[in-house]
Formats: sequence, C-alpha cells, structure tokens
Amino acid sequence: MTDCKAEIRKQSQCERILEAARRCFVQHGFHSASMAMISETAGMSPGLIYRYFKNKNAIILAIVEAQLEVVQSRISAMRTTDDLAAALVDYFEPHDDDERNDSVNAPLFLEISADATRDPEIRNAVHHIDEVVRAATVDWFHRSPDEGGYGFPMREAKDRALALILLVDCLKARKAREPDLDRRRLKNAIDLMVAAVTA
Repeated sequence: MTDCKAEIRKQSQCERILEAARRCFVQHGFHSASMAMISETAGMSPGLIYRYFKNKNAIILAIVEAQLEVVQSRISAMRTTDDLAAALVDYFEPHDDDERNDSVNAPLFLEISADATRDPEIRNAVHHIDEVVRAATVDWFHRSPDEGGYGFPMREAKDRALALILLVDCLKARKAREPDLDRRRLKNAIDLMVAAVTA
C-alpha cells in the first residue's frame, strides 16, 4: 500500500511539473524557459523537480512521449465518425482550449517540431510517434468499409494516410498563426481537403 501511495504521489508530482513546463514553454519557448522558471510556475523547489527529471530535456521528452497515447485516442475517435471533417475541426480545437495535462497546443507543437530538427533525442521521440501514427492511419485507410476503413489498396492507403497527417500538421501550424480562424470557414476548407483524401 505504501508503494502504491508513493507511486500515485510521484505521478501527481510529475504531471504538475509537466503542466508547469508546458505553460513556460508556450510563453517563453524551450530555450528561454529555465528550470527555475518551471519550478516557480509549479510551486516546487528546483531540487524537487530534479528528483523526477534529470534536466529540462527530460521534461521535453516526457511531454513529447505523452502525445502518443493522446494521438492514438484521437485517431480512434476519428475512425468511428461519420463526418471526418468535423472530427478534424474538433481535433484542431481542443488541444488549445482545454486544460488537460495531455494537451499540446499549437505554439508548443511548433516548438517541438523545431527542436526535433536540432536535438537527436527529441527527433527520435517525434519520429517514433510519427511512425506509430502513420501505421495506424494506413491501417485505417486500408481496412475494408465493413471493418470501419476505406478499403484502399495498400500503396494508395499509404499515400492517403500521409496526406491526412500532413493536413493535421498544417492545421496545428495554422492555429498558431491564426488562432481566431472562423470555425465555419475552417470546416468548409477541411471538407474540400477530406473529399480529396478519402474519395
């Protein structure tokens, strides 16, 4: 029981640190946000943070790696919808509007993408997520309609899966540049793109 309580406390502390780090990274960027800044935002001493994360890079990696489960969940939800464009609009919005610890908003997405070009550890973590997400999307496009897919031949499924992933990535970049984009206009634009990807 003691070990269980200790594990629950550790998980709670880690989530508190990661949420504080997300806020700091969004406001100041990865390189300007210091461990001291993160500890102040979390309301914890720097020493306590170092008990859970050896350095700032470890925090960034934890944020990146946590996204795999989130993205897989969102793909599963999209696979069961009758309106993929609407599901993509919903995908586009909640990352930024909710306060859940698993959320990565648009500016943070761009920070992670930029850092992946410079840091091998982050690049490898992002690459792993990309591989898993792409494989799941290819499987979705390749499965028969009876199995909840689109029934495209494998080669075509790979091309269309990549097109959908590019669309999602572009949505995040657009959200960072135009956070007040009209939802109806966004839905209309995505309708056009989804038709091209799935028809």
